[in-house]
Amino acid sequence: MVSASLSSGDVLADRRAAYAKMLSEEGQFAEAAELMEQALELAPDWRAGWFQLGEYREKAGQTDGAIGAYARVAEDGGEDIFGARLKLALLGAAEVPASPESTYAESLFDDYADRFEKALTEKLGYDLPALLANRVATHGGGAPHFAVAVDIGCGTGLAGPEIRPFADRLEGFDISLNMLAKAREKGVYDYLDRADLSLKTDESGLFAPGLPHHRADLVLAADVMMYLGDLEAVFALTAALAKPAGLFAFSVEAAEEGYILQPSLRYAHSKTHVEALFARHGFDERFCERVTLRMDGGKPVFGFVFIAERRA
Repeated sequence: MVSASLSSGDVLADRRAAYAKMLSEEGQFAEAAELMEQALELAPDWRAGWFQLGEYREKAGQTDGAIGAYARVAEDGGEDIFGARLKLALLGAAEVPASPESTYAESLFDDYADRFEKALTEKLGYDLPALLANRVATHGGGAPHFAVAVDIGCGTGLAGPEIRPFADRLEGFDISLNMLAKAREKGVYDYLDRADLSLKTDESGLFAPGLPHHRADLVLAADVMMYLGDLEAVFALTAALAKPAGLFAFSVEAAEEGYILQPSLRYAHSKTHVEALFARHGFDERFCERVTLRMDGGKPVFGFVFIAERRA
């Protein structure tokens, strides 16, 4: 849902949008859409409002109207911070993009940073960082040692305290500056910086001066791949980060084949798809386990935890 901070700039339009939100929270989506239409008559260039209208229409079963609203957002030439193109793909009005625009993930997590950990750990039963660290420790004989561990897509740093006991140096990277600020508060990372995992190696931000290629004994990506879609870029980055015999530990949401875009606007990946990426990017699979990643709407979200080793 669109952040309430994205005002139309028109007081009356914002007021009608607020009433529409109240109606939507009561499940009156058609009525909410009608009020949102009135708000947009007052503020016709309000992109956040058009996206919100799309969501109300979609929930009201007005698919064609939802497509029209999302298309208005997607076609105006601005950055797609709302994920309108993802919505259009799910409604069958566009091809599934190989990955979302970086500005979408950045905006999503900048807005989510303050409530991220509470939502995951208290409401969704999320303990993936601890699970990944446990599997890495087991694979490493119980007490592994990494001169350099790199947490890509580190978010607020939930994995940091879990990996810190094994690492002499712990680096964290994320696309969201607000997430990085939360990670910095934990005081467990030796280095934190912004990086875009969808970009080419030397453009990504992972290899700033003093951060050489092939420096990592462990690359960790907890709950990251589902926001990237096509994983070719991130596997290429990891191959450039990892030392020979370095480990790559990560999770994906489970798909039957290939990779798919889900109604959650996250991507799921199949085991065979990941294994093909291992082969292309010089990794050997060492461990795979099907797990429950978290709960969503009271239902388990299944995925895979992988550990792979970079070939010498």
